[in-house]
Parts: sequence; structure tokens; C-alpha cells
Amino acid sequence: MIERLPLFPLGTVLYPGLVLPLHLFEDRYRMLVRDLLDRPEPRRFGIVGIELGHEVGADSARRLAEVGCVAELHTVTPHEDGRFDIVTVGGRRFRLKELDRSRPYLRGEVEFLPEEAGTDPEPVAHRVRLLFQMYRHRLSAAGAEVAEPLELPMDPVRLSYLIAAAVVLDGHEKQRLLQAEDAAVRLGMERDLLHRENRLLEMLPTVPAGQFLDGSFNPN
Repeated sequence: MIERLPLFPLGTVLYPGLVLPLHLFEDRYRMLVRDLLDRPEPRRFGIVGIELGHEVGADSARRLAEVGCVAELHTVTPHEDGRFDIVTVGGRRFRLKELDRSRPYLRGEVEFLPEEAGTDPEPVAHRVRLLFQMYRHRLSAAGAEVAEPLELPMDPVRLSYLIAAAVVLDGHEKQRLLQAEDAAVRLGMERDLLHRENRLLEMLPTVPAGQFLDGSFNPN
């Protein structure tokens, strides 16, 4: 299914089912919000990663990631000077097929991607849960602020996205997890990444991890 969506290039990866608050101050994104508010619900736009360029400024995002995530608009708080604070929740993933630069903000022709568990995800999901709990413990032992214990979902798709959002990784690795073919593949990648991160934390217990579960992402 092909659909046209307004796009918001961002240096942060949004995952399905996770919450992302945004502060919008550029004129083009103020316009985007106003245009969305003029439409009936559901009001949504696409978050797509920046592979080359910056978030702010004209023509700042020169190359975008191939796969993004729908941001469903849940709350809007306007400010007197025209800025907006919004809260979005990740919806479906999409593949960006074509860009339209005819408006101040980008729009794109997108193809929605399926969400599948994949082949036999349970064994790797069990391993990821154990490694994630070890990761949280080692972060806490290293002095990082770790949020209250999470209730990890049993559903492998939801689990794969929660782990992807919660672990401190660079943008390239976050994007690779978003683009994974299915939950079993994504969980396999997370298993390997958690093995690596746990080894690093064991060897370097003072590795900074202040952004871990800092409230930017929350389970929906």
C-alpha cells in the first residue's frame, strides 16, 4: 500500500509502539502541525532518519534513511510565539519510495512494511530478556540512572522494539534495528549487541550511559 505522508527528518529513530515527544520551533514544522490539525484524525506524519546533514536549517537533511516510522499525533501544546510541543506514538514502519520537495516541509510516497514475528523467535527472545536484565544491572552498578524495572512484553515484535529503543546505541545501529526484516532477525541483532555492550560495561564500568531510558522513549 502506497501513501503520501508529511515527513520530519530527525536524528532520532522512532520505533512502532514507542512514545516520542518533540519541540517544534522551525516555521516549516509549525506549518506541518497546523496542516495536520486541519485534518480529521488520525493525524500522522513520518519520522525518517538523517543519513547526511542536520536537523535544523534549509536543505539540512541531504540524504534520508530508506526506512522510517509513522508518528501518530496524540497531544499538541501550542505556545504564544507559534512553537508547539507535541507527543507522538510510533505507528507502522514504511519504506520511502519518493520525495516531494514542493512544500516548505518534505512529503514522501511511502510503502508500509509488514510486522512479522519471523521464524522461531522465542529462543532468541528469551536470551535477549536475560541479556537486557544483565545490561540494566551493569549500567546501574556503573552509576548510571536506570529507570524502574520494566515489564518486558511477551510478544516478540513489541519486545524487539522496546529493546531497540532502550539500549544505548549509535544512530546507525538504531536505524539497522528499525530496518530489520522481522522480529526474529531484530532480536538476533539485539542479542549480539547486548553481548557486546555487556562486555564493554564489564571491562569499562564507568562508560557514560546517561541517555539510557531517560524518558525520551516509553512503552505505549
